[in-house]
Amino acid sequence: MAIVLLFLGVLALVLINVPIAVALGIAAAVAMGASQGAGALPNMAIVMYSGTTGFPLIAIPLFIFAGAIMNTSGISRRLIAFASAILGFIRGGLAMVNIGSSMFFAEISGSAVADVAALGSVLMPAMKKKGYPGTFAAAITSSSASLAIIIPPSIPMILYAVMSGASVVQLFVAGIIPGVIGGLSMMALSYWYAVRYNWPVEEVFQLKNVWKTFKDAALALLLPVIILGGIFGGVVTASEGAGLAVVAAIGIALYYREIQWQQLWTAVIDGAVQTAAVMLLVAASALLGVYLTEAQVPQKLAQVIVGLTKEPWAVLLLLNFFFLFIGLFLHSAAAIILVVPIVMPVVNAVGIDPVHFGLIVTLNLAIGQQTPPVASVLMTACSIAKENVWDVTKVNLPFIAVLVSVLLLITYVPAIPLALVNLFYR
Repeated sequence: MAIVLLFLGVLALVLINVPIAVALGIAAAVAMGASQGAGALPNMAIVMYSGTTGFPLIAIPLFIFAGAIMNTSGISRRLIAFASAILGFIRGGLAMVNIGSSMFFAEISGSAVADVAALGSVLMPAMKKKGYPGTFAAAITSSSASLAIIIPPSIPMILYAVMSGASVVQLFVAGIIPGVIGGLSMMALSYWYAVRYNWPVEEVFQLKNVWKTFKDAALALLLPVIILGGIFGGVVTASEGAGLAVVAAIGIALYYREIQWQQLWTAVIDGAVQTAAVMLLVAASALLGVYLTEAQVPQKLAQVIVGLTKEPWAVLLLLNFFFLFIGLFLHSAAAIILVVPIVMPVVNAVGIDPVHFGLIVTLNLAIGQQTPPVASVLMTACSIAKENVWDVTKVNLPFIAVLVSVLLLITYVPAIPLALVNLFYR
């Protein structure tokens, strides 16, 4: 009963526009005070501080900073030009350039919102000028950007690893194949739309243009090789790889001599604000986690679900519905921090691989970024494109269906996401 009251309290605070992190902190403090007395209150600051000092969490602000450098130094523009030279000859090629650029940008920033901010301001106006409907431009930009939290590196995966104890590197590796499948599926859907509505070919395929844009973007193309090669090769940890990403991005930006310092400073401030918001969530979740552990809530929930069914497929089905539902109302960071510690005992009890489950959680929350009322990535895309959210959502439904199909595929065919993990790490 106390747990129900706690979550109702959090929901009530959120509904009156109290920030989620503050709502979690207040609810946890009240619950601990009520159950343990005033003597528990002095320890709360220590618990919150300890919760935010995990080494893997350092990667979050660093990947955000690397994305900001890309966005203000001409790196993003060069990547778009290279993708256009490769894919622009296909009907509807600019939509495919959008998807391809998002997949590449995902390998550096790890943030879907950063992806939309960096690429959307360039690609969506260009698509409108070529005759694409504004709603379609916003929809494809928003949905393809969510690949940024599936393809490594991924900030939500880092948070999941901290909350669950899973390997960050193995999570990153597990996201490669599903991310590629999702991107290619969106490209196929875009091509179908392009043929149906006779959308234009962007440019004639020319090897000399491919070579020219490749040379212009060569150093930028080295970024994911440096980052992911270092992480997957065991040379650096994920957090060290994030630092390496920043150093490499700064070096490449200085070489190109196109960095805009005022915009970079603004991006740094925005990144600091995003990081502070995430860290406050982590601190509040640490406090809530202590209370839930002492009240044995995760264990009790595990007993209830295992009492209903011990079949992994059925448990995964229930958890998929659960995460899709909370994804409507919570940002991915808040959902991971609030829910993952509670459901992990269930996952472990029925023998589900925590890396496999981490990818399922991440993809569920990627879908949540596209489904109102919260839909943080969709809202960002609509804001940049100046399009109505609900009109874009209607156009976005087929792309959401692609993400749901990939979710079902990786949920019930675990060999697909775990193929590379088993090949290199097990």
